[in-house]
Amino acid sequence: MDWLRQIPIGQYVDGQEGWLRCLDSRLKFAWVLMFLLTPVLAGPIWRVGLVIGLLLVTGLSGLPPRLWWRSLLFLSALGCAIGLLAMVLPTGDPGASLSLRSAREVPGLVLQAPSWELLRLGPLQLGPLQLGPLVVDRRSAELGLNSATLIVTVVHSVNLMLLSTPSEDLMWALSWWLAPLARLGVPMDRLSFQLLLALRFLPLVQEELQNLLRSLASRAVNLRRLGFKASFGLVLAVGERLLANILLRAEQGAEALLARGGVWLPAEAFRPVPVPSAIGQHALNWFSALMLLLVIGLRGRYGAL
Repeated sequence: MDWLRQIPIGQYVDGQEGWLRCLDSRLKFAWVLMFLLTPVLAGPIWRVGLVIGLLLVTGLSGLPPRLWWRSLLFLSALGCAIGLLAMVLPTGDPGASLSLRSAREVPGLVLQAPSWELLRLGPLQLGPLQLGPLVVDRRSAELGLNSATLIVTVVHSVNLMLLSTPSEDLMWALSWWLAPLARLGVPMDRLSFQLLLALRFLPLVQEELQNLLRSLASRAVNLRRLGFKASFGLVLAVGERLLANILLRAEQGAEALLARGGVWLPAEAFRPVPVPSAIGQHALNWFSALMLLLVIGLRGRYGAL
């Protein structure tokens, strides 16, 4: 029943294993932004390449597999399910219209038949795929592929960063990237400290949900015997109790903040302590930065594939 520790999603797990923990938090932010932004208007080959690259980084990161394999399996199943739904559901094609003139009589009109094949490799042609009343063509296949790969890349890249980076380092890295906004009057110290509180508060919410589910399991509640009305009332009661516990934790956090004077600590107070003798860490950061620039260049060159 202790699934919170078995599947640590969005939480930092302390440890020394893996080179991913030694990477600079600012570079982790840049890599996550790359995984978030480069799939926009990209082709299917680039999206699949991002997923393969992310899986390679995960496997070679040195992190214990028990930290990420369950969440990755669940995320892959969710992405495949959403991709299949996006593939077979209607894609919103416009309705056919009856033109008054023949298309061949319109000057400058390029006649192009719809591409019903899914894949064409020379003389080999795959598609369309007939599934009863549903037809999977190239457009619906690309929509399903884009949906599945986007979910995996976005969620798993952020989860890897949260697993291997303390909340204080993330706060400092975000304030470092957004430092130019402080000159425009944006309260970056306050926003960064609110981010730190949000990251610290997320495990409390998950823990409260786990405690409520454990209490239901210990009482051996049988929803079939309760019936629909009683089961729905039980779900509402559990949700109400969860909301009350979350508000109680938030009130306790606010009281603790007011007890210490309500002081917003600056982001520099959470800056990671540099290690002067870590030559390998500097080499790792430089190599990661060069690889990031290389990936961005490849996106500009081959991203439309």
